[in-house]
Amino acid sequence: MVGVDLSESQLAKARCNSQQKQVSVQFLRADARNLAFQREFDVVTMICEGGFPLIETDEMNFSILKSAERALKEKGTFMFTTLNGLYPLFHSVKDFVNSHYENDISHRNSFDLMTFRDYSEYETTDDNGVAKKLECNERYYIPSEITWLLKSLGFIRVDIYGCQIGAWTREKKLTTEDFEMLVITTK
Repeated sequence: MVGVDLSESQLAKARCNSQQKQVSVQFLRADARNLAFQREFDVVTMICEGGFPLIETDEMNFSILKSAERALKEKGTFMFTTLNGLYPLFHSVKDFVNSHYENDISHRNSFDLMTFRDYSEYETTDDNGVAKKLECNERYYIPSEITWLLKSLGFIRVDIYGCQIGAWTREKKLTTEDFEMLVITTK
């Protein structure tokens, strides 16, 4: 098993957790847009959006999907979560923003219906107690769009399910009430 992240602090936490649970994992600091793996894995998983769709452009997001596809063996499976574009389409943008971010201490938001990108700014404190201002740019995808992107990379079957943050299952049909969607696709 190999774990990849761009953040060294996240990798340090993952190493600590795997040691505590006595699980053998090789952790690598790498950019998911350009992974060096070539047909090495039966399964590739991107959890908690794993950088996708948190990258600045659609082209960069697509490069993450291409890296995952290259890493898979023939008939491999790719599982990931992404933001569900049906949610902000169904709900008014104002209600969407107010309900999703009401607990944040400091937040500014601008959802662009033409690009399905949510531009926001957060003030938070990092693990070392240092105040940070984060500018975020998140991309929402609708199911037909994800299906087309994956099929253009050679994936044969694409199944999409509804999910709650941190609770992924094939048992839940995707609805307009799901903030995220679980995508399971095979070559």
